[in-house]
Amino acid sequence: MLLFYFTPLKKLYIYSGKLIKYMAAGKYSFIIEQGATTNFQINWTDESGSAVNLTGYHGRMQLRTSYDSSPLLSLSSSLKADGTGINLSGSNGTTPLSSGSIAVYISAVSSSLLDFGEALYDLELVKGNEVTRLLEGKVKLSKNVTK
Repeated sequence: MLLFYFTPLKKLYIYSGKLIKYMAAGKYSFIIEQGATTNFQINWTDESGSAVNLTGYHGRMQLRTSYDSSPLLSLSSSLKADGTGINLSGSNGTTPLSSGSIAVYISAVSSSLLDFGEALYDLELVKGNEVTRLLEGKVKLSKNVTK
């Protein structure tokens, strides 16, 4: 399991005389090994380093070969029967929502069904009408030999 902390960088903009904060998504590329489990955890913190409380949020993530193609894989915080999805209680599934721990889990069964070379993804957290893109990047699929 990969574990890293993500504290977004804040950019400030002035629009119509009002100060607006803008958060740029973090860049992170990773490899999915076809037929194997992919599991990594992000600890979301605010600009002061405090964990973001995930109460009321839900997560979503899609993999696509291009920005306008059909999704190759869609993940959400409604976990699939095999556990594939975005767990807002961390990789162990028991971490409190107040910890800011977000796990991305793709089961061996789900990864065995994938067939692409390279794709794009982004990971978003949604609370009400507010959407925060935490991460974006590229995903490579390492094809399975042993089946």
